Amino acid sequence: MLEKLKRAEERFLEIESNLAAPDLMTSPDKYLQLMKEYKSLTPIVEKYREYIEAQNNMAEAEELSRTAGGDAELRELAQSEYKAERARAEKCKEELTVLLLPRDPDDDKNVIMEIRAGAGGEEAALFAADLYRMYTMYAAGASFRTELLSANETELGGYREVSFLISGENVFSRFKFERGVHRVQRVPETEAQGRIQTSTVTVAVLPEVEEVDVQINPADLKIETCKSSGAGGQHINKTESAIRILHVPSGIVVECQEERSQFKNRDKAMRMLRARLYEIKQTEQNEKIASDRKSQVGTGDRSERIRTYNFPQGRVTDHRIGLTLYTLDRFMNGEIAGMLDALATADTAERLKGATS
Repeated sequence: MLEKLKRAEERFLEIESNLAAPDLMTSPDKYLQLMKEYKSLTPIVEKYREYIEAQNNMAEAEELSRTAGGDAELRELAQSEYKAERARAEKCKEELTVLLLPRDPDDDKNVIMEIRAGAGGEEAALFAADLYRMYTMYAAGASFRTELLSANETELGGYREVSFLISGENVFSRFKFERGVHRVQRVPETEAQGRIQTSTVTVAVLPEVEEVDVQINPADLKIETCKSSGAGGQHINKTESAIRILHVPSGIVVECQEERSQFKNRDKAMRMLRARLYEIKQTEQNEKIASDRKSQVGTGDRSERIRTYNFPQGRVTDHRIGLTLYTLDRFMNGEIAGMLDALATADTAERLKGATS
C-alpha cells in the first residue's frame, strides 16, 4: 500500500507542476483531463501526508520517552502523545484503504434515469410520478440540475414512463444503487373499497456518456418525425418536432417530444440512446469478468426487487441491506440521503471484504 501511495504522491506533484505550465491553457482538453486526475488524487495524497506526519510524530514521541531519563512527567507526556499519534495513524491507514479501492469509472458522470410503470396499471403510473418527484426534489436539495428528456403521461397525471437527466458532481455515485424494481403498497385513489394494492415501478440508472464513449454508425439508425402530442391534448404543435429513433442492430427505440425544436428533441433522444448502448456494453464486459463476489447491495439487475414503500405503515424498506425507515412522508419529499449513504457504505464494506479476502 505504501508503494501505491508514494506513486500517487509523485503523480500528484507531477500534475501540479504541469498545471503551472503557462502554455497549458492553450490546450483546454488537456487542462480539464489533468484537473480531473488532480482532483481524484487530492484526498489520497492529503490523507497519505497526514499518515506520514502521524508516523513521524510517533517516532519523535518514542525518542522523547527514551531520553526523558528520570523525568516521569515528561515520559508520561511522551507516551500519551505516542498513543494519540498511533491511533491517528491507524485511522489514516483505514481511510487510505478505502480511498485506494478501485473507483467505478462512471461515478463522476451525470445520470439518465428512466422510471417505468410496471404491474398495477394506473396506480403504478401514479407511483412512477411520485418517484420522479422524489428524485427531483432530492436533486434540487443537493444542488444537482435536472432536465426532463422524455415523458409518457396518463390522464390522471401518472407516467407510463419518464426519462430525465441529473447533472452535477459525482451524480452517478449517488444514484447508481437506485436501479431495480421499487414496490409500493397503498390504497389507490381509484379504489373505492379502501383495499391495499401492491404495484411495481422499474428504475434504470444510466451514466450519461459522450460520443467518444459509444460509437454509433448513422447507417444503423432509423429516424422518424411526427407531431408532438400529450395526455389530454397537451403540448401539441403543428410542426413535426417529435423524434423517434430505432437503433437497428440492438432494437432499442428512443423517443423525445418534450422540446418544440426537432433538433433539441433529436439531441436528447441520441443522449438516451448512447446511455442505453453504453449500459449494454458495460453489462457485457462485466459478464466476462469472473467474480464470486455477490454485492450486499445487489446486482443492480432491473428484475430485482430492491425496495418496498408501505404507505399504511409509513415505512420504506431496502431489501438489499435490510434497512427500514419509518419516515416515508419525508422520504417521498426527497429526504433520501440517509438511504443513499447506507447503500454506499454497505457497498464499500463489501468491496473491502473482497480486497482483503
